[in-house]
Amino acid sequence: MDLEDSPTPDPSRQREGSSANGDLKALIRTIPDFPKPGIQFRDITTLLLDPHGLATCIERMVAAAQGPVDLVAGIEARGFLFAAALAVPLKAGVLLIRKDGKLPGVTIAEDYALEYGQDRIAIHADAFAPGAIVLLIDDLIATGGTARAAVRLLHKAGAVVKEAQFLVDLPDLGGADLLRSDGIRVNALVSFPGH
Repeated sequence: MDLEDSPTPDPSRQREGSSANGDLKALIRTIPDFPKPGIQFRDITTLLLDPHGLATCIERMVAAAQGPVDLVAGIEARGFLFAAALAVPLKAGVLLIRKDGKLPGVTIAEDYALEYGQDRIAIHADAFAPGAIVLLIDDLIATGGTARAAVRLLHKAGAVVKEAQFLVDLPDLGGADLLRSDGIRVNALVSFPGH
């Protein structure tokens, strides 16, 4: 069945971390003490392996998107999967936000802080015309450092960014709240308390 032919999902399924998305949450495996002791790693690969779960995830993300978009921007690397899947039913292009040095041609970049140092993300300088409406996508939001840098980068290039979507939010790490404080509407299908 095409997503366009799918029944419109119940709006209650779109609320951030809604218990209505418990079916998706159940498909996400938790791996304790990875990559270091005390961390509860939320492994989405188990959801990606489930055809119905993946289709349901994409349908709900598409339904949650507000307004027309020109581009769906995916953050390297798992964000690429969701960006491509959402772009087709949203009739939008896909913009890759990559680690600096990975894109050929002229790029613009943005630095952001890591726990111990700095990193840098980039997009092609000619990827879109100023005023393009961009929906930001990634698989998970934790501290929000990469997502906030992506928004700054998109704004620097002239994009209009009003919304960011994630499959998973780790609310105790505060990233979604920081994005909201930057004026970005945030939607996450599921949330996991703790780290």
